Amino acid sequence: MRHVIALDVGGTGMKAALVGDDGELLHRARRATGRERGPDAVVATILDFAADLHAYGLQRYGEAAAAVGIAVPGIVDEERGIASYAANLGWRDVPLRALLGERLGIPVALGHDVRTGGLAEGRIGAGRGADRFLFVPLGTGIAGAIGIDGRVEAGAHGFAGEIGHVVVRPGGISCPCGQHGCLERYASASAVSEAWAAACGDPDADAADCAKAVASGDPNAVRVWQEAVDALADGLVTALTLLDPRTLIIGGGLAEAGEVLFQPLREAVRQRVTFQKLPALVPAALGDAAGCLGAGLLARDLLDSAGPVRPDPDSTDLDSTDLDSTDPDSTDPSEVTA
Repeated sequence: MRHVIALDVGGTGMKAALVGDDGELLHRARRATGRERGPDAVVATILDFAADLHAYGLQRYGEAAAAVGIAVPGIVDEERGIASYAANLGWRDVPLRALLGERLGIPVALGHDVRTGGLAEGRIGAGRGADRFLFVPLGTGIAGAIGIDGRVEAGAHGFAGEIGHVVVRPGGISCPCGQHGCLERYASASAVSEAWAAACGDPDADAADCAKAVASGDPNAVRVWQEAVDALADGLVTALTLLDPRTLIIGGGLAEAGEVLFQPLREAVRQRVTFQKLPALVPAALGDAAGCLGAGLLARDLLDSAGPVRPDPDSTDLDSTDLDSTDPDSTDPSEVTA
């Protein structure tokens, strides 16, 4: 059975799957990244994990994997297949595509984690069927993925979509990027957590606590939340003006607040647009499975001589529930065994 390997590398853990030709997830696994052992050990863990998946697929399905797709955080040179920099993994200029290709002897596609997750959301998730979309996950920071006709735009130097560093409050809070007033310093999950902890006097309070307080009508929480929503709306309208997407997909931890976020955000965006067309503003559909699902799509694209698959509103490939389902072919979180 022809299949590909999909790997999503995070700061603490890796998700993986073997994906069939029809998009079915045949086998799933997880393994700790082990960043506390240093960058060289992380790379070795990735290579070993991929090799174990390769061996499992050969034994189980009688055929070696046809390709590998891997999504990693940080700065990624997708064209050259190099993981250029990742602060949370401690690596610089790691030729992951070459290393995996040499280890496994099959084609490898390397992608940026947010862009890869956006690819999955655009093709098979909340943006399915949209020819133009913008995916914005609100997590520790804020990034973005610009979708165009079934692919995600990386930009000339691999920095396309970095909406978190659009300045929305000139002269405001300093950002590690060197600017002041960046969007992610006001509207990321970590920014809301920091603001709410200060407002309520509880250093352990976080964005989820703030959302609950908003839902209960706490005026301090409503103030903190609205400041974040206003900043986010300012950044999003800038993006809408530049990109004119048909669908705007909001994901990440902050989006888990549901309508507590989406109702005021839709209204704030609506109030700010003038000539711009309002896109559909929707929550992400794939959750933390998006990166792995997207990596599978990258690998499958390598095998498609016609290029990237265009959005298909009737497609059921890579169902978003598959990574959470249980079956006899699912692995222990820390192992891949034949």
